[in-house]
Amino acid sequence: MDGIQNFQMLIDGAWVDAADNGWFDSTSPIDGKVWARIPEATAADVDRAVRAADRAFAQGPWASMTPSQRGQCLRRLGDLLAEHSETLGWAETRDTGKMLKETRWQARYIGEFFHFYAGAADKIAGEVLPIDKPDLMVFTNREPLGVVAAVVPWNSQLFLSAVKIGPALAAGNTIVLKVSEHASVPMLEFGRLIAEAGFPPGVVNIVTGHAEVGRALTSHPLVARISFTGGPGAARHIIRNSAENLAEVSLELGGKSPFIVFDDADLESAVNGSVAGIFGATGQSCVAGSRLILHANVADAFLEQMIGLARGIRIGDPMADDTQMGPLCTEGQLRHIEAQIALARQEGGRVLTGGQQPAGLGGTYFEPTIIDCPHPDLTILDTELFGPVLSVLRFNTEEEAIALANAGTHGLAAGIFTRDGARQMRMARAIRAGIVWINTYRVVSPIAAFGGVKGSGYGRESGFQAMFDYTRPKTIWVNTSSEPIANPFVMR
Repeated sequence: MDGIQNFQMLIDGAWVDAADNGWFDSTSPIDGKVWARIPEATAADVDRAVRAADRAFAQGPWASMTPSQRGQCLRRLGDLLAEHSETLGWAETRDTGKMLKETRWQARYIGEFFHFYAGAADKIAGEVLPIDKPDLMVFTNREPLGVVAAVVPWNSQLFLSAVKIGPALAAGNTIVLKVSEHASVPMLEFGRLIAEAGFPPGVVNIVTGHAEVGRALTSHPLVARISFTGGPGAARHIIRNSAENLAEVSLELGGKSPFIVFDDADLESAVNGSVAGIFGATGQSCVAGSRLILHANVADAFLEQMIGLARGIRIGDPMADDTQMGPLCTEGQLRHIEAQIALARQEGGRVLTGGQQPAGLGGTYFEPTIIDCPHPDLTILDTELFGPVLSVLRFNTEEEAIALANAGTHGLAAGIFTRDGARQMRMARAIRAGIVWINTYRVVSPIAAFGGVKGSGYGRESGFQAMFDYTRPKTIWVNTSSEPIANPFVMR
């Protein structure tokens, strides 16, 4: 047990163990060794965190702070993320196996999300209504909802937390964040920055544990809004849990995103975009471009380049600067991917490259894999793998491309590569997805909304519009007449 670190949860401004002293181990996918011990929260811990958040919302310094003062805390938090990006990146890489050069960059860039919402905090306004009744003035205020339950998965936790925490706090809410049991450490390290940024106790609380923790949180009677990112199975449980508190719910549930390449596309740019979309972050991204839809005229040339690049990807230690792809985060992902590739072979799919673990590395590493699919009915084409596996289909007409892109249950993102401007617009309108990238892929910004349709969930995160999702309008009627109410039995 040498070198194993013990971590604590953040509740009401204090670092605490679980009420019953329960723990679970965190195993690094880099070497398969236990490196951290995490509190296994109980329902009592969750209740304590939610009640602390509720008190902070209704009482104390947070409740009386102006929007500009809230913005100052958020701006300081953004600055601290940049200052501590090396520590945060190292913790995330150690816990998830993601590339260190990506995690430390992401920690720095996520600071921009908090800067964005710092600036937005005092920009939410109501309106005066041109009411149809004389002697009445009617206006609206937008007010925060209360306690927000934020539930995030292990991948890109800083980003997925920022798009929830940023607008929620800017609007005046408080937060209980349930982090993934697969990689809790990065968010606990993030929690150390909360008090330093000036947030009062109870405004941000972080709890750790497994499914029971999520159930206790999302069904808690004091929770006003639930923001969830994860899989559809857990999302259905959350919707059922919300029947207990009638909380507002938003869901981001991942995807099986189409990456469409027409025969007039810049082939080199499209190939590089596809590599980034499916092999970047070891394919462990909700917007991974895992369905490659190629025009028949360029399919062979495209795949020749793609296979060459895939075979040259350097797989290894994610802490090393020259590594291009690290391990999968969990053993479960590895087994799921292996099973789905075996099924794809049975259904007629042909593995063009990869399809197995690389020799000599062990652990949860997996080769960049490309599977040629003879028809659109293969199971793998509508199954999110969360790994470096690309399924390929061919098309001849624009109508075929649209039909293939819209097939299946997901609708988070899509990529379109074509030089034809009119076609770009037609395709962007026709594809059923919440995000469409044209001649680029896997780009995010605090200014742009993020979210899906169909089985990829509902609601939007990031962007200014998200501020409205964490507030509700209150309508205020003011009688300006000097005359008394004429008849109390007649509605005006």
